[in-house]
Amino acid sequence: MSLPPLMPKATAVWLVENTSLTFEQIAEFCKLHPLEVRGIADGEVAAGIKGLDPINSGQLTREELERAAANPAHHLKLAERKVKVPEMKKTKGPRYTPVSKRQDRPNAILWLLRNHPELKDAQVIRLIGTTKSTIAQIRDRTHWNAQTLSPIDPVSLGLCSQIDLDFEVGRAAKDRPAMVAEIGSTLLPAEETTAPEPAPLSQTFADMGKPKREEEAAIDVDSVFAKLKQMKRPVDEDDEA
Repeated sequence: MSLPPLMPKATAVWLVENTSLTFEQIAEFCKLHPLEVRGIADGEVAAGIKGLDPINSGQLTREELERAAANPAHHLKLAERKVKVPEMKKTKGPRYTPVSKRQDRPNAILWLLRNHPELKDAQVIRLIGTTKSTIAQIRDRTHWNAQTLSPIDPVSLGLCSQIDLDFEVGRAAKDRPAMVAEIGSTLLPAEETTAPEPAPLSQTFADMGKPKREEEAAIDVDSVFAKLKQMKRPVDEDDEA
C-alpha cells in the first residue's frame, strides 16, 4: 500500500485548482474520499487551506502529472525521494508518562503488585515508567501517600496497553519455576507396589474348610492307623493271658 503525500488536503487543493485530474485520481493519490475531493472543488471542504504544489515539494514529477491528465485511468505514483532520511531508532529506557498521568502511577503499581505479584520490578518499570525505589516503597507501605492509595488497573488509566500487560504477564508465567510437590507425598518403594495383594478374610476362612491335598490326606491316614495299632496291642496281650 502506497503512502499518502505530505499534507494530503493541501495537495488535493492544489491538484483541484491547477490540474484536470478526475476526483477519483486525486482521491486515490491523496488517500481521501472522492466526495471529500468533490467538496474541496465546491468550496465546502478545506476552506482556507492553501494548496501545496507536489511538484515543487518533490512528491510528484511533471511527467507523471501529464501522463495522468492524458489518461483518466492512470494511477498517480509518488516520486522517489532523492535524499533518504535514516529512520530514527528507538532508544531503550523507561516508558514516558505524561505529566497529567504521573500522579496515577502509584495506584497502578499497587494494582500490579496485588494482582500480578509474579511480575518483576523491571517489568513493572517497563509498563508504568516508574522507578525501582517507588515500587519498593509501595510494596513496603512506606510511600508518603500509602494511606490514600487505591489499586487501579493501569490499562484503564491509560498508562499501558492491554497487549503490553498480557505480554509481560505471559513472560513472567514462563519464568516461574515449576510447582514443587507437596511435603509428605513421596513415591512408594518398589516392594510395596509390586507385592501381590493380600487375600480377603472371607477367602482365608473358605480355604480352611476345604479338604487337604491327597499327599496331606495320605499322611494323616497313616498316622491314624499307627495310633490304632498301638492301642490294640495291650488288649490282645490280655486276651492271650
